Amino acid sequence: MSDHASEAASGRPGASATPPESGEAEPSRSRAVAGAGRAAGPEAPEGPGGAGGARDVAQPAASARPRSGVPAQGSGSVPGSGSAQGAGSVPASGPGPGRREAMPGNDDPSGEAGPSGEAGSDGPAAPDGRTGPHVSTAPAYRKAPSPPAVSRQGRTQQPSPGLLSRLRPPGPPPITAATLCSALAAGLLSALLLGDGLGLNLLFVAVAAALAAYFAARAAGRRLRTWTAVWAVGGLALLAVPALRDAGWPSFLALVSALALGSLALHGSRGWPGVLFGSWGLCTSVSRGVRWGWRGVRDRADDSRGRVRTATRTTGVAVALLVVFGALFASADPAFADLLSGLTPDLSIGDSPWRAVLFVLGLFGALAAAHTAAAPVRWDGITVRPGPARKRAEWAVPLIVLNLLFALFVGFQLVVLLGGYDKVLEETGLTRSAYARQGFWQLLWATVLTLVVIALARRWAPRGGRHDRTLVRSVLGALCVLTLVVVASALRRMDLYVEAFGLTRLRISVAAVELWLGVVLVLILMAGVFGARLLPRAVAVSAAAGVLAFGLLSPDGLIAEQNVHRYQERKAIDIDYLRELSADAVPALDTLPEPLRSCALERIQRTLATSDAPWYATSWGEARARDILAANPAQLRGTECYSPGRSVDEQADGRGDHEEGGYPREDHGGEDPSASY
Repeated sequence: MSDHASEAASGRPGASATPPESGEAEPSRSRAVAGAGRAAGPEAPEGPGGAGGARDVAQPAASARPRSGVPAQGSGSVPGSGSAQGAGSVPASGPGPGRREAMPGNDDPSGEAGPSGEAGSDGPAAPDGRTGPHVSTAPAYRKAPSPPAVSRQGRTQQPSPGLLSRLRPPGPPPITAATLCSALAAGLLSALLLGDGLGLNLLFVAVAAALAAYFAARAAGRRLRTWTAVWAVGGLALLAVPALRDAGWPSFLALVSALALGSLALHGSRGWPGVLFGSWGLCTSVSRGVRWGWRGVRDRADDSRGRVRTATRTTGVAVALLVVFGALFASADPAFADLLSGLTPDLSIGDSPWRAVLFVLGLFGALAAAHTAAAPVRWDGITVRPGPARKRAEWAVPLIVLNLLFALFVGFQLVVLLGGYDKVLEETGLTRSAYARQGFWQLLWATVLTLVVIALARRWAPRGGRHDRTLVRSVLGALCVLTLVVVASALRRMDLYVEAFGLTRLRISVAAVELWLGVVLVLILMAGVFGARLLPRAVAVSAAAGVLAFGLLSPDGLIAEQNVHRYQERKAIDIDYLRELSADAVPALDTLPEPLRSCALERIQRTLATSDAPWYATSWGEARARDILAANPAQLRGTECYSPGRSVDEQADGRGDHEEGGYPREDHGGEDPSASY
């Protein structure tokens, strides 16, 4: 009886009841035997049925692929059951120490049959055509990444992943041509446009980077959600601030806020970790995005060398034609030459290194955004667990005492605001400005610390049931309401101080921060009523909206308007300070009488005269200032500009205080005058 008949009679699984015809191939079994014979080396373990298997399998297996349908009986024969029939038998399949290692050229490191049905076929094709490597016809950038190396024990050798690696998907799909083109466009626009200043050019670069992120997210199967669109539109709106305002400090705030909103749009986070640390995840994607883009470029260059050469020739011919005929037309018509010079960026050899740096920054930034969109860090995977719940008395007593202190202070502030202000000044001996200045910073820090107390109290709040929830809402709600009164008192003190000494950049900035903290308190109150699920995103929206409103309102323009109005009422003005403002202040300063007007605008006019920024790097505020000064230029006044601010009769506090730089001298009460804001 043949081997197949014996296996069928014994009832072993996988045995065929009918022996195959002579010369009929058994591809699966014979190829498995061939793979096992090649994979086994000097360290191959002994077979289950013999002690000399490790010595025999190290020799070239000439009989590893029998030419007939009946497996060879002898050294190296492998029955279908996997038990040894001779001295050199090796298990054909199955896990264990005898499983062969990954061979070069084999698509499947496990030694199993690949897509072509061949196991371990890494050698040249045999005459019968049944062996040989599996050659893929797909382009290199469409192939799946190579699997990690497998050790001899069968376990993958990988370092322990970090926090971001655990929160990030395994890897993005291959980069698409649309993503590569958009990232390259962002780099080119950065090199050509950003070297001349900031304006609409920044918005052009951001749109190209956003397109790269969109194409990458679509290739990864991500859908556009409502909050993603909100973050993206908000970030692009913030980038419009440099195009509208000439002042650099609100533009810087807008850029930082746009980066934060862009990270939220790319990651799609909902909780506090994403809101607070999303920008850090975007920064860590720079190196990953560069490697990802380089692999895409390299694979495409290997698969389409002819098309790359064709595209290069086409681009070179087009550029040559534009340069030749553009130069001819420009020399023929001066007006057309001026038009071309205004539309094209001014490139020179001297600034080539700087433009190369801008190209690298734009390209790397776009690739980082695209990689983050394709494989975002899942910040929502970080679970912030609440702290251990405290007992009611242990938790509530300190907060109730704090509420009583707040209530006492708020009651005193209400008495002062409703008519006891003069009496307080008389008892303390302070001027109105000194009283306002000394209290603002303390109240600002009190507001910030109250938010910290609320966060910690919410973490350790009792969570026993409905009564505990009512207690938490009552105590924390009362604290929020009392803190809102503190915010109002701080803003009132700042208003008194500005009324006495005028508005400055620092004063308007801290007042805006205090106002935003009040908005956060209102959002916390609403979260206590409607739930805190949307609180992180609501706080982020309020911060972005505040920065956008701050930039659109033109803080330098507001400072100039307030000081001009103060001069019209009280004949007090600080020309030295107003001369340091940006071109956004020109419309308000233009209303001053001479020689104050020329003194305030002289430096701004000189700065604009020496600036030759192109249209895409010129803000709307700068263009408007140019028009105003072109219609009515400022006159050079020389030493006259040092007298107007120092010759006014100002009685800010009704006490005849001496003047200092156009403002009344502040009563610092023995403190260092430089500490004043």
